[in-house]
Amino acid sequence: MSTNWELVIGLEVHCQLKTRSKIFCGCATSFGEAPNTNTCPVCLGLPGALPVLNAEAVQLATRASLALGCTVHDASVFARKNYFYPDLPKGYQISQFDRPLATEGAVVIGVQADGTPRVIRVHRVHMEEDAGKSVHDRFRDVSAIDLNRAGTPLVEIVSEPDIRTGAEAGAYARRMKQILEYADVSDANMEEGSLRVDVNISIRPSSTSPFGTKTEIKNLNSFSAIERAVEIEFARQVRVLESGGTIEQQTMLYDDKRNEVRPARSKEGSHDYRYFPEPDLPPLRLNAEYIDRQRAALPELPEAKRRRFAADYALGEVEVEQLIVEQALAAHFEAVARASGDARRAANWMLGTVLASVNASGRSLAEHPVTAERLGALIKLEAGGEVSNTAARQLFTMMEQEAGEPLDLAKREGLLQVRDDSALVGWIDEVFAENPAEAARFAGGEKKLQGVLVGLVMKKSKGSADPKKVNQLLGARAG
Repeated sequence: MSTNWELVIGLEVHCQLKTRSKIFCGCATSFGEAPNTNTCPVCLGLPGALPVLNAEAVQLATRASLALGCTVHDASVFARKNYFYPDLPKGYQISQFDRPLATEGAVVIGVQADGTPRVIRVHRVHMEEDAGKSVHDRFRDVSAIDLNRAGTPLVEIVSEPDIRTGAEAGAYARRMKQILEYADVSDANMEEGSLRVDVNISIRPSSTSPFGTKTEIKNLNSFSAIERAVEIEFARQVRVLESGGTIEQQTMLYDDKRNEVRPARSKEGSHDYRYFPEPDLPPLRLNAEYIDRQRAALPELPEAKRRRFAADYALGEVEVEQLIVEQALAAHFEAVARASGDARRAANWMLGTVLASVNASGRSLAEHPVTAERLGALIKLEAGGEVSNTAARQLFTMMEQEAGEPLDLAKREGLLQVRDDSALVGWIDEVFAENPAEAARFAGGEKKLQGVLVGLVMKKSKGSADPKKVNQLLGARAG
């Protein structure tokens, strides 16, 4: 990409709140129901139907705002945003405009070269209702409308134009998803559409120049799509300006199959929506006590957990990021670390063997048969030298298939590590007898064979031999 232009990006994240019912009526928000079954006169926009605000949606929106470090205002106002979409039957969306729920938050997306945090400011968080869904691939030459999603409670989280690269846009979206999941306000499932991202993009000659005309890429539903769409639109804007053209303010769509961004319509401004206060809803008023209760209900959030894991467990940045990617994984790791008394080994097991097993089985971590306590006991055996690393992996596989403590299984299977010289010498002699050529070369001084012979002895002992002792005994036999 051209280095003669600065890229300026702002993100609008639309997040469905995990309520059982819609924001202004009692219809279910469950995903995947038959089209147009979760509807009523309110979300169908029928004459005379009046909205009633969902208290749970307010609670979750408040917690989301606090998790993002925002100031939650004691009064906010719902407004009508007027425009025509076929999947919004009222002809307007109930949203918030000049008096949103919360403002002035921040998201840390990493560390800069000078060691300071890279912070993206959050401009505002406001509540609104989702629109329905247009279905273009169900019927030939006809688009269908499914209004099940219409009225699902949303928060829209608008960043400041602080993002400068596609990679930063992806990192911000990932951190946003993580924070919302930790705060337990949304399942943030991008595949199902409960987390969608609009990207606003402009370019300018330098960081001191005024902002350029922006375009908006709508409804991106994966991190890779965000990053690719940014790169494509940046390159397009550079080509237009460097060829003497001008950027038009318009809404764009990203086609992931063709990997292209194309115009959808001219971009509206706030004046086009003819906002005015929603006459059927009074201002939303939240007292300080209510806001404090929501703050107290928040769990430890990712940034705090990131710092604590690095300090308490002496883990590297990459390990910490991998362990805290999901709250359940972080909690399971801590349980294993407590049970084993060895955080370093616990992290290695969790990020290697355990996650590989979970992914292969299709089960969740909570459903995995090797509990944190059993894994901790296994790690203790390995750390204490009672079983080798190889034997510990064998035991883990057994523990997936049957109950029982790892020590009992190790005794039953003969996997306790053998340090007795006579037993080890017996296995070494058997390996030498079965591999006379290698034994002769090793005795003749070819020391590079020692690792191979250790491996053969470990295999002969089914992993129960102490590899350090085997190395010592073999070293004594070297020519």
